[in-house]
Amino acid sequence: MNVSAIDWAVFWPPVRLSLQVALLSSVIAAVFGIAVAWKMSRTSFRGKIFLETAFMLPLVLPPTVVGFILLVLLGRKSVLGQWIEAIFSAPVIFSWWAAVIASVVVAFPLVYQTMKSGFSGIDKDLEDAGRSIGANEWQVFRYISLPLAGRALMTAFILGFARALGEFGATLMIAGNIPGKTQTVPTAIYVAVDSGNQTMAWMWTGSIIIISFIMLLLTRQPRDGKA
Repeated sequence: MNVSAIDWAVFWPPVRLSLQVALLSSVIAAVFGIAVAWKMSRTSFRGKIFLETAFMLPLVLPPTVVGFILLVLLGRKSVLGQWIEAIFSAPVIFSWWAAVIASVVVAFPLVYQTMKSGFSGIDKDLEDAGRSIGANEWQVFRYISLPLAGRALMTAFILGFARALGEFGATLMIAGNIPGKTQTVPTAIYVAVDSGNQTMAWMWTGSIIIISFIMLLLTRQPRDGKA
């Protein structure tokens, strides 16, 4: 591979956009995932198993199916799509925000399941002790539950980031592949391979492998100094 032949002006925009989309979407997925996981781990109601199954669906559905559903929900002919366009004076479809939405949807199940496991592992006697001394539910969550689930939180965020970084199918369906605007690394790789540009395909592939490896490595850090 001839590195000197690489067009860096073409290489960097998809990398920057992918990192931007992955960071924002992982933060959004983490906020919703933490809130929902804490509520679901502390409550029981009829139909809970069906709701949780619905939360996990994006993890097993083909990305194109997720993308199609989002396209129908957010398209310019939908009520929600028209409402968004009226507020922001622009459609959300084929914008980088569409890539963020697609990434949030596919990353949410990982964040939710990880945080639910983290909250479920907390000794509820500790939370009850906080309540017994006058702490309200927000204080119990903020000062007891969340700190005790800190490792799960870090893992959930990193897994959500990695999943968002690699999102392809749903993003392509609702954000498209517009260079400099909505083209992420996965879609750029697809175009590079399709056009026979192996050099750029390898460069983008290498970049996403390195970033993903580093993020996943952080989830494998030893706890309390133990491997």
